[in-house]
Amino acid sequence: MLLYACTIFLSAFLLFQVQPLIAKMILPWFGGSAAVWTACVLFFQLLLLIGYLYSHWTIRFLKPKMQTRLHIVLLAASILMLPAIPNPIWKPAGGENPTLRIFGLLAATIGLPYFLLSTTGPLIQAWFVRERIKAGATGYRLYALSNLGSMLALLSYPVLVEPYLATKIQGYGWSAGYVAFVLFCGVTAWRAQSISAGLSSAPEPAEEQSADVEPPKVEMMLIWVSLAACASMLFLAVTNHLSQNVAAIPFLWVLPLSLYLLSFILCFDSDKWYIRTVRLGALELPVAHPLLAVALGGMAYALFTETDNMPIRVAVPLFAVALFVCCMVCHGELARLRPHPRYLTLFYLMVSIGGAIGGIFVGLVAPGVFSGYYEFPIAVVFCAALVASVASRDLIKGWVWVVALVYVVGLTGYIGNELKKSFGTNRIAVRNFYGGLKVSDSGEGKDAVRTLTHGTINHGEQFLDPDRRRMPLTYYGYKSGVGLAILNVNSGPSRAIGVIGLGTGTIAAYGRPGDRVHYYEINPLVIGISRNQFTYLNDCPAKLEIALGDARLSLEREEPQNLGGLAVDAVSSDSIAVHLLTLEAFQLYFHHLQPNGVLAVHVSNKYLDLKPVVQLAGQKLDKAMTVIDTDDDEEIPSIFGSTWVLVSADREFFKKLPVKMASSPLADKANLRMWTDDYSNLFRILK
Repeated sequence: MLLYACTIFLSAFLLFQVQPLIAKMILPWFGGSAAVWTACVLFFQLLLLIGYLYSHWTIRFLKPKMQTRLHIVLLAASILMLPAIPNPIWKPAGGENPTLRIFGLLAATIGLPYFLLSTTGPLIQAWFVRERIKAGATGYRLYALSNLGSMLALLSYPVLVEPYLATKIQGYGWSAGYVAFVLFCGVTAWRAQSISAGLSSAPEPAEEQSADVEPPKVEMMLIWVSLAACASMLFLAVTNHLSQNVAAIPFLWVLPLSLYLLSFILCFDSDKWYIRTVRLGALELPVAHPLLAVALGGMAYALFTETDNMPIRVAVPLFAVALFVCCMVCHGELARLRPHPRYLTLFYLMVSIGGAIGGIFVGLVAPGVFSGYYEFPIAVVFCAALVASVASRDLIKGWVWVVALVYVVGLTGYIGNELKKSFGTNRIAVRNFYGGLKVSDSGEGKDAVRTLTHGTINHGEQFLDPDRRRMPLTYYGYKSGVGLAILNVNSGPSRAIGVIGLGTGTIAAYGRPGDRVHYYEINPLVIGISRNQFTYLNDCPAKLEIALGDARLSLEREEPQNLGGLAVDAVSSDSIAVHLLTLEAFQLYFHHLQPNGVLAVHVSNKYLDLKPVVQLAGQKLDKAMTVIDTDDDEEIPSIFGSTWVLVSADREFFKKLPVKMASSPLADKANLRMWTDDYSNLFRILK
């Protein structure tokens, strides 16, 4: 039992430890977008499905000796793919949709090892059941142990691994752990084969159980798939919502997945964790389903309120608790409906199919079909209708059924009405891999403005009044850090200005005849919006250039641009692209700047203190620095307060009166390690 337990625990730990590890490694290559995590999760779900399909096929159709020999050969072959470090040849070349490239990268880097890790759970359980069949073993508690290993891997990564180890060391460490797993699994497989051969009456796979056990009906298999798909949809939808609209900080990716796995652990460990009903005398009162109704209603309400104004201490627990309740009900119903151990691998196959369907819907279908994040409200309605349908088979009777039906209809009507209202407030709403973008108009007369938002974050505004439309607004006003940098830099009569992050193109308002403004933008949708919905670019008298693709990759391919100023303002919702704040990134910036050029880094952020990260890199490069921190403009509300860090080798620049009067000193942050391409840690800079 100990050998089986150690093998399945180690496989599950490695299976989920590699997910945040590899996602962090490749995140800089794809612009730091939170969608990279969704693409990775979808790949892992699909490979998990293939692994479960392999397990089901081998158990049902191969004799024990062939099962173990095939598996041992594949285990040995998988070691050839190590170490688990992606090859730079997979870096994207332009602004194409990165999903398929991410899939190819993951397959080439960890495809076979991850596939074999995914097969371990059902295979080990099937071998265990074959060995202990006379003792009535089911193997389902090993499934709970597997999910425990998965959750510990996820929780340990941001706390024990990421803060202390460089990414390459993490990759080599994971690879060493995988070699240990290969040895454990190989020994377990060989032992299982020997035991099967030693049993004089060892049953064949198709005859392991008594013949009177009925196979699951198609209806039941569809229920398994639907419940698994529902939980998967909600988990990914909540992850996207937290990343885009509440707190776009990458380690929040781990929270929804951990809760998703915890529900698996509890529901398959023991029936006592999922409390469907309680009996009070002669009455049997429902428990789980009313809690589900509250959770779904709470999420639906929060989805259509101003969640950007909701404190993070309220928003994150709200969605986390609601998600956990939903997953407990979906997985509790799954565990309650699990089949006889004879059909164990079939059950896991159906569960993995459901998980993959949920992932495909959220990760592939929704970004390609919907103009906004509509998969979340769809998942909420689907969960309510599905659970009511499943419960009606044996629990909901009489007036309770009427209440459930009214609730589902009411919830659907509320969500439909809110979605209908949101359609009429936007000029356009579009979406792709990098997120959803909306353009809307507000205000009246000379104060009327047009706004671009990504998630809940304002990415730029422009006055609609022709006499005021060239005025730079939001974070780029004349008194902002970037405004002072451009207006006071010593770059001669013809300036070259670089800007990482296009937005509405506001910085083009600083362009003069003879200047050159060079933008770097990863999202092709932003380029179309800035040209067709806003006029900053069209009105600019300077020469404009736009490089499509990740800024660092573009800068690495270009000859030195001899820039007088470079603004780094690439954000996704309220998160910063970490790879644009590493030492190597700053070295690249100054490679393209003139000797007296100024680097302006936008560090405004609700949740992270990015100033010391910039400070450490500037100190390493022996540059002078200052902070320009402004408040909202009282006369022009569309000019927001912002925080910029200006970095330059030209000490005289910081002595200029406008810059000197607006400057604030940088304070050292103790125990902060400089970020490099091989190390970064968001926990240490939380506000």
